[in-house]
Amino acid sequence: MKTLIVGKNGSLSFGEAPTPEYGEYQALVKMISCGVCNGTDVKLIHGKFKGFAYENDYPLMLGHEGVGRVVEVGSKVCGFKIGDAVLLPFVDTVGDLKSGWGAFSEYGVVNDAAALKRDGIAQGNPLYPEGADAQNVVPPDIDPVDAVMIVTLREVLSSIKTFGFGPNESAAVFGCGPVGLTFIRFMSLLGVNPIIALDIAEEKLAAALKNGAACAIDAKSADLPAKVREICPDGVDYVLDAVGHLPLINQSMEFIKDRGKICCYGISPEESLRLDWSKAPYNWTLCFQQMPRKNEEGEAYSQVLAWLRSGAVRLKDFISDYANFDDVIDIFGRVEKRDIALKCVIKF
Repeated sequence: MKTLIVGKNGSLSFGEAPTPEYGEYQALVKMISCGVCNGTDVKLIHGKFKGFAYENDYPLMLGHEGVGRVVEVGSKVCGFKIGDAVLLPFVDTVGDLKSGWGAFSEYGVVNDAAALKRDGIAQGNPLYPEGADAQNVVPPDIDPVDAVMIVTLREVLSSIKTFGFGPNESAAVFGCGPVGLTFIRFMSLLGVNPIIALDIAEEKLAAALKNGAACAIDAKSADLPAKVREICPDGVDYVLDAVGHLPLINQSMEFIKDRGKICCYGISPEESLRLDWSKAPYNWTLCFQQMPRKNEEGEAYSQVLAWLRSGAVRLKDFISDYANFDDVIDIFGRVEKRDIALKCVIKF
């Protein structure tokens, strides 16, 4: 099969890999679509994703926001049938090609959590990988191409629960790309108020207002803390970094309230920072949630589907571009140039 490969120097190329083998509790899928992730994918390309190193873990197959259609099933599968669209197919390491989840490939594999549970196989068993709980069937009423966005929606909703955002609490959100907009939309639905959107792009700030932000501020403002405190004089309950830029942690110290929380969701290419809490209140919390647990994503799925079916959330509100698999390398070039406003979906 054809797959997208990241080399040891961060170069992108198409290569050939064996069509994945699958076990009795697994199904083979033909890929339908995969989302381009400005966080995970781009940092893997640059060798800046925690746990991956050019020297040891490359070349690797890229892509993690996939949807595939079941074409073959293992002998013990009960939760999938041929023709189902399924979220989060992955491709394991094959020979010298390591797995960066591998969903930018023509085929992938999904695990049947329902069959594993039926047969008393517990998580932690090699037959039951963590991702199985989030490899869910996409209902027929959801467009399977756009369904790649559900991966982000579930990650965000499960992280909102971890961070603890609640009704009538205030929040400032750095970054209004697909992830930041999803946080804003969901927090608005959950009663967080006011939500202050912070970004450097006017079109993203406008999108934040449409998705439930009470106000939008240019993050380049000379006195950002003062502008935030005009809205929340005592400071905000939460500051969310949806970008992955560690200096935002120290900047946020100036406008969290006493016992406020700084929440880091965006994945930073750096892994250390000198904290400066000289301008912070006496009591504050710093929380990192950068790799949601797959079982929590699975638990968030029903709420995401309910919001989609009610019209409270629309997948296309977070998607700005579509492209064919053959053009994915060019798309990553556009991502580097910040030429894609929201999510780009690659179609197979």
